[in-house]
Amino acid sequence: MSNENNTILGIDVNLICEFFLNTERQGPGSPEVTLKALSFIDHLTDHSRIADLGCGMGGQTMTLARHTPGQITGLDFFLGFVERFNHNARVLNLQERVKGIVGSMDALPFEEEELDLIWSEGAIYNIGFERGLNEWRKYLKTGGYVAVSESSWFTEERPAEIHDFWMSVYAEIDTIPNKVAQIQKAGYIPVATFILPEYCWTENYFTPLVKAREIFSRKYAGNKTVEELISFQHHEAELYRKYKEFYGYVFYIAKKMK
Repeated sequence: MSNENNTILGIDVNLICEFFLNTERQGPGSPEVTLKALSFIDHLTDHSRIADLGCGMGGQTMTLARHTPGQITGLDFFLGFVERFNHNARVLNLQERVKGIVGSMDALPFEEEELDLIWSEGAIYNIGFERGLNEWRKYLKTGGYVAVSESSWFTEERPAEIHDFWMSVYAEIDTIPNKVAQIQKAGYIPVATFILPEYCWTENYFTPLVKAREIFSRKYAGNKTVEELISFQHHEAELYRKYKEFYGYVFYIAKKMK
């Protein structure tokens, strides 16, 4: 998937983002998964600088902030997400060290070697896994970490239906060993890799979408684009139920080498 030309799958990105304002999560995940990934990262202090790229409304960012020190900047291109992000930070009294800003993954507003940790849950696909790893590396200090969750194949072979679906929406999906090789090629030391549990997709992502679709369908009754979006979501959920043993999200944690 790509948000080039402000569309994803031919659907206006702003409409998709507006839809997800009706959900707590914008993709598969959980606080437990965020904390598991964080457990592999050392040496964060009150002076650490952390960036959450493609932060959405900041569910995972707030989990990070409650369990690690340092200043955290959440970055997303959609203003509605950033406004909700900053509201959530204020509600949790985290606004002194957690701030959301509008920005683009391919033009980060940071200095070179400024960051101790780059985080991105389910969002690096917007720029591409390899491109993101390579372009973001310069913003990390030596010894800094990158932690991202990314769609990955669990097997070398898979049924044509699910293979063709992913080739149409995100051709960069690859096997876990190939993703790890890309991490090493980009100049990082792989630290940890783990598959997100099934409930991150079913209970935490697909189930809450039901109510969000009801809200959106009422607001945009008769809108063909909204109908296409909802139809795609139903198709995506059905494919996951049929083929979940072949693919899913994988968390990759890596450390920048000298």
